[in-house]
Amino acid sequence: MIDVLRASTTIATALAHGAALVLPRRSIDEARATAAAWAGALLGGERGGVKIGGFDLGNSPAEYTADRVAGKPVVITTTNGTAALAACHDAAEVLVGAIVNRAAVAATARRLAVERGCDAIHLVCAGTDGHVTEEDVLAAGAMLDAAGHDDELDAAACAARDRFRSLVAVGRVGLEERIAAAFRTCRGGENLIALGMEADLALAAAIDSLAVVPRLDREAEALVAAS
Repeated sequence: MIDVLRASTTIATALAHGAALVLPRRSIDEARATAAAWAGALLGGERGGVKIGGFDLGNSPAEYTADRVAGKPVVITTTNGTAALAACHDAAEVLVGAIVNRAAVAATARRLAVERGCDAIHLVCAGTDGHVTEEDVLAAGAMLDAAGHDDELDAAACAARDRFRSLVAVGRVGLEERIAAAFRTCRGGENLIALGMEADLALAAAIDSLAVVPRLDREAEALVAAS
């Protein structure tokens, strides 16, 4: 599941910074009930990009520092990302991917597919309010680029990969700056800029800065770092 601005990036950041696990929940009420059942749990999330009233954290990766989350369960609910995760529940495996961990996700997805004998890997872009968003497609393309194999791709996957590779091939500034610039013209990026959260675009553009891959643990109904 990909929701690069910002749920995927934030979940990966939380686990990279030592969160015990991340418990994604679709609704605010579910999130509050889950947090009440876990000792020391932090509540994080947003609606419309804005931190939910009474929650400990919003949905900016900058908030999920080691000082704040290390060793703690984090319960999170977001407008698009956690809803997309819920829609993926019946998949054989569920991973959370972003630009920040794209190479690690590509490698882990391939390994798990081989181990489980799966012949298909689906990249699910969360989008925004039911609409496809360019930033998630770009992140999907980044993962396909990192896979680096001659896999059979459908037309949408080929287009996403080529879109990312075209971004890599042009421009005088560094790749992270180009990705952040692309985010600024995307629906999700424009929404964050309007909310005064443009700094999150650079954090989400930090390509391959994290090695952690959030993986759904079905018994705990939580995301944990894949081994």
